Amino acid sequence: MKTTTFLLFIVLFFGLSSGKKQQSDLVNMQDISNEFTYEIRYATSNNFIGEKLYDCAKCLLQPEVAAAIVEANKYFIENGYRIRFYDCYRPLDVQKKMWNKVPRATYVGNPYGNGSVHNRGAAIDMTIETLEGCHVDMGSDYDHFGRAAHSDNYNLSEEILSNRKLLFEGMQKFGFSPIRTEWWHFSYRKNRAFKILNHPLPCE
Repeated sequence: MKTTTFLLFIVLFFGLSSGKKQQSDLVNMQDISNEFTYEIRYATSNNFIGEKLYDCAKCLLQPEVAAAIVEANKYFIENGYRIRFYDCYRPLDVQKKMWNKVPRATYVGNPYGNGSVHNRGAAIDMTIETLEGCHVDMGSDYDHFGRAAHSDNYNLSEEILSNRKLLFEGMQKFGFSPIRTEWWHFSYRKNRAFKILNHPLPCE
């Protein structure tokens, strides 16, 4: 059995048998691996809205997406890095608050259209850091709305371009695709197969 298939089985089994069933079977990444770090910005006021949007810092994903991101993190660890999460599943009501503040589809998914892949639990915002927790320069901060954050911007230092190449190629190996305007955003390949959700984050 392939590693990813086996891991998906474990994720599903854990989610259904742990007694802490997630909303619509989303899984909490902290329950299945301790090899990630977290900086969930929307659980703080340090974000482009300037307000706390989540009641707690949770990273929930669809089981299949969670299994793939665990495999991606193993790849990065083998290369001396690990994944730091900025955002995972995002309730639709939060998406609406974002859209009300910044109604620009270039950067914020329209909640009255197709929404965001985050609303489906099938996208992550992330970066990589060294195994010692050191910052890896990607050319802009998370949620910077401008050319410096665009994945097709090559007017950057060789170091930044090399860091982005490592990030993009590593994620693509495991079924994740970047978007043009945000170097930190990765959508899972089957993202439209999942329903848009509006369950609040389980903070108890």
